[in-house]
Amino acid sequence: MNRAFSRKKDKTWMHTPEALSKHYIPYNAKFLGSTEVEQPKGTEVVRDAVRKLKFARHIKKSEGQKTPKVELQISIYGVKILDPKTKEVQHNCQLHRISFCADDKTDKRIFTFICKDSESNKHLCYVFDSEKCAEEITLTIGQAFDLAYRKFLESGGKDVETRKQIAGLQKRIQELETENTELKNKVQDLENQLRITQVHASPAGSVTPKSPSTDIFDMVPFSPISPQSSTPTRNGTQPPPVPSRSAEIKRDLFGAEPFDPFSCGAGDFPPDIQSKLDEMQRQRWRGSKWD
Repeated sequence: MNRAFSRKKDKTWMHTPEALSKHYIPYNAKFLGSTEVEQPKGTEVVRDAVRKLKFARHIKKSEGQKTPKVELQISIYGVKILDPKTKEVQHNCQLHRISFCADDKTDKRIFTFICKDSESNKHLCYVFDSEKCAEEITLTIGQAFDLAYRKFLESGGKDVETRKQIAGLQKRIQELETENTELKNKVQDLENQLRITQVHASPAGSVTPKSPSTDIFDMVPFSPISPQSSTPTRNGTQPPPVPSRSAEIKRDLFGAEPFDPFSCGAGDFPPDIQSKLDEMQRQRWRGSKWD
């Protein structure tokens, strides 16, 4: 891997090997963007990319747009570019794909690196602005390269292949998480549309008829209906007609027909009992006549 910085053999690195191999070193910076370059390395290549992105950022700034802030996580596995608030990974630049890294000697706030994109296989130059840590970030990436190379020699090249497989799995997980989020949003939109359609379909002010309430025995409460009052005929000579058994008879609370001895037919009782019932009927009729 080519780097625009040089390191003396007796120079000590800024971080412990464990910090970069088992964890990562975080930095905050402003992200000017990335642009495609024709070559994977070269000082002039990154200078042209920096001029191009600075000009584009100047135009956006004149339109009121601010330079976005990002968080860089540097380790022996690569450089991750994240949103500082949500921690969402915007770019994951694997270390073995980074071919060039440099800080701008004319502008101490600017540092860059060139990385080969895993999908398009194009070389992209990433440009950052850090007021105080540009050189330190560049040196940290250099230390990550040095540790990764030593680990490569110790493992005989097997570790690189393992990292590639892990990187591929991590990328697939990110894609699945993105698809899952999009599907959740679509389901939520469909539920909202269905709810709105149901509200518009139901007529305004309509009340759904309710079934009568029941008691603890799941029975409809008894509601007596007042029978029609009949006015007795004072001047007539005919007694009130006796309702026939075929007429509709109201039932009591338990569903049984009320007993009325005067509504029974003549053949329903023995002769002696029937004669007494006839006498009682005549006496009731006379009483109602003289009232």
